[in-house]
Amino acid sequence: MTSTTPLDRPGLGRLWDQVAERLQRNGLRPAGVLRLDGLDRAERHALAGLLGRPIVGERVTVDLAGLDRRLRDNGAATGLVAAAERLRGPLVDRPGRRQARTDAAARVWAAGRQALDDAGLDAEPWVQPWIEGLRRAGTLQRVRPERAERALATAVRCVGALPYRSGDSPCGRGELASLLTGDAHGLDDGSLVGAVVLRAAAAIAGTPYPSSAAGRRALWRIVGVLTDEVSTTALTAGLCSTGRSWLDDRTDAGWESHLTARDLRRLDLGCPVDGVVHVCENPRVLEAALDAGCRRAVVCTLGQPTVVVTSVLEQLRAAGAELRYHGDFDWGGITIANLLVGTHQCRPWRFAAGDYLDALARLAPVVAELPVLGPDQVASCWDDHLTPAMATAGRAVHEELLLDDLLADLSRP
Repeated sequence: MTSTTPLDRPGLGRLWDQVAERLQRNGLRPAGVLRLDGLDRAERHALAGLLGRPIVGERVTVDLAGLDRRLRDNGAATGLVAAAERLRGPLVDRPGRRQARTDAAARVWAAGRQALDDAGLDAEPWVQPWIEGLRRAGTLQRVRPERAERALATAVRCVGALPYRSGDSPCGRGELASLLTGDAHGLDDGSLVGAVVLRAAAAIAGTPYPSSAAGRRALWRIVGVLTDEVSTTALTAGLCSTGRSWLDDRTDAGWESHLTARDLRRLDLGCPVDGVVHVCENPRVLEAALDAGCRRAVVCTLGQPTVVVTSVLEQLRAAGAELRYHGDFDWGGITIANLLVGTHQCRPWRFAAGDYLDALARLAPVVAELPVLGPDQVASCWDDHLTPAMATAGRAVHEELLLDDLLADLSRP
């Protein structure tokens, strides 16, 4: 074969396709053997000229290292790789590329671990689930390693500043993002750092990563971050501020007030005159109290308390108020009460085993119509007898059925 022998002659197409594929799998090294079957006359003729040996059957074996040497010796190309790239376009070192990705990912995770160590977070129990969740989701693998490394380091700083860690009041997401990313939208949905931080929040809360916008907002609230400061409110009545404000005017008028996180930044809630704030689960209790002319301080959790609700309770407790909680006698109500009693130092308000049994006795004519309690019992942290009593009776008693008792307490001077 001379230097003028065409490498792209008819009959060599299948050979170069397979050569290009094998070279890419081999890391661009001409090694190994190719086997071509079902050769036609044109292919046999072309291969015989290229390989320098007769081919009479329908099958041929091609040693890639030998072909590389032959090409170099005959001056047709600088070697097999160069010939294949000339005929099939640029080739990719696939093993090398995989190794480069692996090395880059290792550098990203190593930098993340170092950032966690520098922030004093490396020993936190949620760190490993967080890293594993990021790896499974491919959150950082889809971007260039340099960007992934920066995003992870920024996310670590954000996690270290989450209000849930310091016990500080909730903060706005835009405020946190401005402070730590330099961009008020740096933690918004769709941002890389926001997704990484939110996966940390999921690991901290021990919950799956949310798939809906509402779920993401709820998860931000768990770690003390408000996606906005006006859409979520705490339903209250009878509260006052340390300085005269619109809140006092509404209380004097006997009106309810919906407090936002922004309101809590503007107001300093004061301790009621009698020093007590009653906390309920259902809005009907607060509504009925206002309709009855009651002026006692009441906060309604509206079910599971949001960050805004717990912030109101913390402000009131810091002002010296005693918090008393009543909720539904069902497993969800016990769960909420465990949080408020165990974490926010609320005292039970008509919410013990005796109160539950008294309610059942008075409701005896309609007990069969009360909702049935499910099998997933929740232990009460303040009364060891309450959960067994509820499990034995198997019926839920909601606050609305106990309004007379609750209003009697709220109507006292």
